[in-house]
Amino acid sequence: MEIPTLVARPLELDSLLQCDAVAIGFTKSDKGEFVFPSFGALVSKVENKFELDLADELAFFSATGNAGEVFEIPVSDSDVPTERLIFVGLGKQTLPEYRNAGAALGRKVRGTSKSLYSLASSSRTDVRAHAIAMILGTYQWNQKTVNIKSEVPRFFIADTHAPEVQRAELMAKYVWLVRDLIHTPSNIKTPAWMAEQAKVLTRKNDLSIKVLSGKELEEFGGLLAVGNSSPQPGPRFIEVTYAPKGSNSWPHVVLVGKGITFDTGGVSLKRPYDLMIGMKSDMAGAAAVLGVISAMPEIKPRVRVTALLMCAENSLSSTAQRPSDVITHYGGTTVEVINTDAEGRLVLADGLAYADKNLNPDYLVDVATLTGAATAGLSRNYAAMYTRDVALAKTLSALGEKSGDRVWHMPLLDDYKGALASDVADFNHTADQAKFSAGSVTAALFLEHFAGKRKWVHLDIAGPARSDNDAGENPKGGTGFGVRLLIDWIAGLG
Repeated sequence: MEIPTLVARPLELDSLLQCDAVAIGFTKSDKGEFVFPSFGALVSKVENKFELDLADELAFFSATGNAGEVFEIPVSDSDVPTERLIFVGLGKQTLPEYRNAGAALGRKVRGTSKSLYSLASSSRTDVRAHAIAMILGTYQWNQKTVNIKSEVPRFFIADTHAPEVQRAELMAKYVWLVRDLIHTPSNIKTPAWMAEQAKVLTRKNDLSIKVLSGKELEEFGGLLAVGNSSPQPGPRFIEVTYAPKGSNSWPHVVLVGKGITFDTGGVSLKRPYDLMIGMKSDMAGAAAVLGVISAMPEIKPRVRVTALLMCAENSLSSTAQRPSDVITHYGGTTVEVINTDAEGRLVLADGLAYADKNLNPDYLVDVATLTGAATAGLSRNYAAMYTRDVALAKTLSALGEKSGDRVWHMPLLDDYKGALASDVADFNHTADQAKFSAGSVTAALFLEHFAGKRKWVHLDIAGPARSDNDAGENPKGGTGFGVRLLIDWIAGLG
């Protein structure tokens, strides 16, 4: 579906009432009184125009004011196109609650061509979160051939913070793009298809792309071990670069994304089979870093950015890797394969080692739907973040709370490193030499070796990259997690 438009429009009654619907944010005080905290004078003009007492209308609905609560009433005036007033609860007016309110409005009009002007938020930070959520709340993806609601709504926000509205539209556009990539089924979404999408997205000034395949991948032992199990075309190493003229002195951020276009588990087949149903989203990390770097020519930060997409299909065939195989990663480290369903760290290891050796990053960040352990510990609301840099972790945590892509700083426990020992190689890749029950931690310790001495961050997004329900900002399936967080962070660096 086409993404809705978002426009900053003058904060005037005439402008407001040119829309099909007007959304008015409300709260409920401790005394039980209804309050309209944003643009009160304009809300009063709306009341007068339609000869309504909005508080009485809300009392009729027994409204609670909880964030995302929605009620609507029809209105009519021959002088204006507006047909509906939509009340949306703002709760305690926290940032997440403005986000919930925006998502509720988006869902109210998704699948329609309605225009909606929101009077639900007024501060700079709230406006961006609320506006992004309105767009994302309308997201739908399917390949049905009948009864498709393909109409697209239009959203308007007061122009008091026009730059924030513009940034919100840009952010939502790239989250939307990433969602489309994730939802594409894997019979279409091969590693070669991912490379073609990257080529299309990099047809912009200041972006360049390099794709390696076949014999060009002979040094990428992890990528080959995982990807050679699938039918042709095989794995792809995709390198996208944002380096405008004169950028050599700028900070360099390298993003490495896990791009497993489908994950059967390989020889260590996933059981029961229904664990595989969501595995078309196992490339969410690669999709996220592609979305982030695609936004750079529009944001124009004074930061060089390189995105490495490590794309392969983890299939089951006569050429699949086996438990007990030893592979040689980019840069020479040998690894004993224990469980072929722990394939993500194998492809990431090559990408991290390549970045460390060839790209001289100031910051090295990998993004991956990596472990069930991260989901078990943090559920769907937070990504597990690993880094030795406490200051950087605090920065990313704060940005995550602000953007909605929330991350939780997890410990890199050196006591667990012994579990990575192998009798036949430099490492075993699943830390099976000990029973620490810390699968997300030991996976991060494995990856840390390949990042060298760089300022490195590992984001295990296995939980928030997928939604089990069609609710709030997220559809059932891929969420586009990480795009907002990383764009905000990179923009701040530059």
